[in-house]
Amino acid sequence: MEATIAKLQTIAHGFKPIEGAAKRIFECKTTDDCFAYAYGFLKYNSYQIRCLGVFILGKIAAKNPRALQILQLEVSNDPSWQVQETLAKAFDQYCKDVGYENALPTIKDWLQDTNPNVCRAATEGLRIWTGRSYFAQHPEVAIQLLSSQKNNDSAYVRKSVGNALRDINKKYPQAIATEISSWNIDTPNTRFTYNYVTKDARKKKAIA
Repeated sequence: MEATIAKLQTIAHGFKPIEGAAKRIFECKTTDDCFAYAYGFLKYNSYQIRCLGVFILGKIAAKNPRALQILQLEVSNDPSWQVQETLAKAFDQYCKDVGYENALPTIKDWLQDTNPNVCRAATEGLRIWTGRSYFAQHPEVAIQLLSSQKNNDSAYVRKSVGNALRDINKKYPQAIATEISSWNIDTPNTRFTYNYVTKDARKKKAIA
């Protein structure tokens, strides 16, 4: 394990080697052992090793509610943007493992969390939303869930919401057009999100 940790600490860019190491640990250790390793990794100064811990927690969260709780309550407060990106990936792993439809109550809970890092982990982790099972068959549900955060106090969240809706717009433009037509864009936060959703259309219009 020391050799793995030493190697991962030298990584300057990317998450694939860290994710791969998490997968190997997950495949050869029990769920309890994975939890113990992951929680210990969160205490490292190196963000790479904290990311390793987060990836492992995401892999066991479907079987260990405590792992999911730590992701939501503790990992979300980590100052590293790399750890927050990994949190989004870990949340998607949890949703995939339990099934996106079964995960709906948890998705709604994370979207309504007052910590913007938790909300953003849900909006960003599931991108492209309609590329995920269930939401591919029910794009209106994805649109509704994302749109519920169009007026979020955090620009960090609103940017993710706008970009996620813009992703969906590529396949379901009429559904997105219908949704945003009801928005009150006189509200600054909502207008901010609206501008991200419509960015591509405004670019095309400017070129024309």
